[in-house]
Amino acid sequence: MMLAAMTLLVTSVSCTKDGDTVYKPDPAEQQVSTAPLVIVIHNVEGVGDQSYNDLIYQGVEDAALKHGLRTLQLSPKTQREGLSYLEELFQQMSAATDTIRRLCIVTGPAYDEFVRKNNNRLESNPRASLLYLETNKPLEGKGSTLQLPYYGAMYTAGCIAPFFASEVTLVGANPVDMAVAEAVEGFTSGFNERQETTDVMLNTIYLSENANSGYAVNDEDALRLLRDNEIDNEYTNLLVPVCGGAVSTFARLAGITNAYTFMGVDTTWPSVYSHFSAVKHIDLAVAQCIGQWLSAEGMPKHQSLGLATGYTELLLHPQTAEVRSLVQQQLTDAVMADIHEQAIRKEAEYEK
Repeated sequence: MMLAAMTLLVTSVSCTKDGDTVYKPDPAEQQVSTAPLVIVIHNVEGVGDQSYNDLIYQGVEDAALKHGLRTLQLSPKTQREGLSYLEELFQQMSAATDTIRRLCIVTGPAYDEFVRKNNNRLESNPRASLLYLETNKPLEGKGSTLQLPYYGAMYTAGCIAPFFASEVTLVGANPVDMAVAEAVEGFTSGFNERQETTDVMLNTIYLSENANSGYAVNDEDALRLLRDNEIDNEYTNLLVPVCGGAVSTFARLAGITNAYTFMGVDTTWPSVYSHFSAVKHIDLAVAQCIGQWLSAEGMPKHQSLGLATGYTELLLHPQTAEVRSLVQQQLTDAVMADIHEQAIRKEAEYEK
């Protein structure tokens, strides 16, 4: 069983002179740790995306190093496998009678139905906790939720995008995922705010129409998308990939095709083809939640950490002298500060 190691107990056996069996630890065997355990169920094939899931992975490991925790991070190959992991994990956590504290972190909406139907199973174990990421809807019953709203950071990105290209193509994973929809709407609203003073065009497309898909794309399909959308003119096209691990494919192809620049999403992409990024510090947010879990107060029932808190932001990182000059002359600190404050207000309105 995948999680069997969590319940393994190594003992040695001896007998008293009266024949009573005595179980005691074998000093020659490594003893099972009783340190708190953090188990993460990632999105399907999420780990290795150089983006959202990798940030979570690193945030959990950083927290474990800081607090002396054990971790088990699982990246299922299919949603069925992920649901199997969750079922086995919830069974073990709810039935455990030891003193080990366990925290299960579910990283995204692919398992929403399971989490909301089964979270109360953990109430039988006071040392079992649950953290469900990227939802604005708190759990009924046991468990905490965390959301990093992206509307404000993406609104900022939409405002400045016309400075960098004559045509912008926004690539979403799918129109169903709430986080993707929020990011797309934020970017589009910011872009339209500047539309009156520019003739830059915005084209929005999706890699999939189905929920829980569109977060990965192979080179062949990505090149076909670029060709079908006539993204073939150096520095006149800006690609905005709101599509999880597929960002890495478009980042790599930018250098191969020399056909477009791209905006970094979730993390900074240092490249001559990327001059700004919308960054989601989910690694820091998850590490903070783990610290709260270990504290006497525990995790809040729900937390929303957006642009005003600094857990999301827009970073300029111009890689060429020409773009640095543009930024210095037009996207000055004062201009960016004004856009930032406007984006915070817009995000607050949107979240309401």
